[in-house]
Amino acid sequence: MHIAIAGNIGAGKTTLTSFLSDHYGWDAHYEEVDDNPYLADFYEDMKQWSFHLQIQFLNNRFSKVNSIRTSGKTVIQDRTIYEDGYIFAPNLFDLGLMGKRDFDNYSSLFKLMNSLVQAPDLLIYIRASVQKLVDQIKSRGRDYESNIRVDYLKHLNDRYEDWINEYTDGKVLIIDIDELDFINDKEAFKTLTEKIDAQLEDIK
Repeated sequence: MHIAIAGNIGAGKTTLTSFLSDHYGWDAHYEEVDDNPYLADFYEDMKQWSFHLQIQFLNNRFSKVNSIRTSGKTVIQDRTIYEDGYIFAPNLFDLGLMGKRDFDNYSSLFKLMNSLVQAPDLLIYIRASVQKLVDQIKSRGRDYESNIRVDYLKHLNDRYEDWINEYTDGKVLIIDIDELDFINDKEAFKTLTEKIDAQLEDIK
């Protein structure tokens, strides 16, 4: 099976991926954020580097999805290809941080790649308030994230909500970490795994 985790910057995707990999014995595929050669430059100058960053992420995500489907294993993936095409790139375009020519080029490539991949068997969406995202971003202390603007996170959150409300490609489990803090509360994590078990039972 392919289980994927979606959510805004700082929502806890990587942490949940690790927790669930350990709990279920699934193979974990992490988002290669720190290895992206454009990320630090992007946060310094979003307009200059937005297209380069999104192409790098899209290429990496497409390769990951294909390798997951051919692996023959149950894999949990940190972030989905949908978030690149439906959330981050359109958000950059709307904010004037990606030009129309680059956005049209990117969108065409995304549509082609998206038509060639299979949706996850289960999509877990981590919902979080902007304040929760800000707090968690600060707590992990990544230097390049210190320049993330609050309004940028809010725009992304709005797009995430629009996207998840219209998502029909497969099963979805929504986790609100303002109410279910699986990172710091063991009972909350237990409740989360019970919800996942129920979803997986329906898939079998």
